[in-house]
Amino acid sequence: MPAPSRTFTLRHVQLSRAVLAAVAALMITFSPDHSAAVGLSVFSGFAISTSLVMILAAVIVHPAGQRWPAITSGALSFVAGMVASVPAIRSVGLFFGVVIAWAALTGLVELIAGLRRRGSEDARDAIVTGSLGLLLAVVMLLVPIGFAQDYSPQPGVVFTVTGIVLAVGFFGGYAAIVAVFQGIAGLTPSARKAAQTDAGIDRLADHGGHA
Repeated sequence: MPAPSRTFTLRHVQLSRAVLAAVAALMITFSPDHSAAVGLSVFSGFAISTSLVMILAAVIVHPAGQRWPAITSGALSFVAGMVASVPAIRSVGLFFGVVIAWAALTGLVELIAGLRRRGSEDARDAIVTGSLGLLLAVVMLLVPIGFAQDYSPQPGVVFTVTGIVLAVGFFGGYAAIVAVFQGIAGLTPSARKAAQTDAGIDRLADHGGHA
């Protein structure tokens, strides 16, 4: 029976992650409300959908010996997303705790995986994305949860910048950078060449099976 052509490759993983991150970034950017409830709502959707992409990548894209980073990252993202999806427990503390833990753990997993696979086509992507996750965790750790600062852009108008507003904004900025980076990675000639190579290998396997 003919072997099916691989329809989900590394390029599709990169582009899927780019789209999901872009959606999260746009939702935060255009939302006038940067509260913990909104931040956790956006984060939960982003984390759960990203986890499904990572698990699919582990099953279809990565070879047997290189699946642990995608599975681990996918599992961590799924758990974090599920915790953030519960409306009854959403709070400023939960946003800081869940997002910092998720960013630190998944960032570390991707960074280690990238360093161990140096020389492979996806090593640079894992190193950069992992580093961005660790950077997000560090930046959010530096933001005091109870921070509040008034500022007046013009006479008679006063706004208050709080810790949660900054934290949600930092997550949105992280998502925007990841979207751009993963999008560029997925559209580069090397990514397209890798996808074509995978298709060629599948066709050769198909011909070999008929020989």
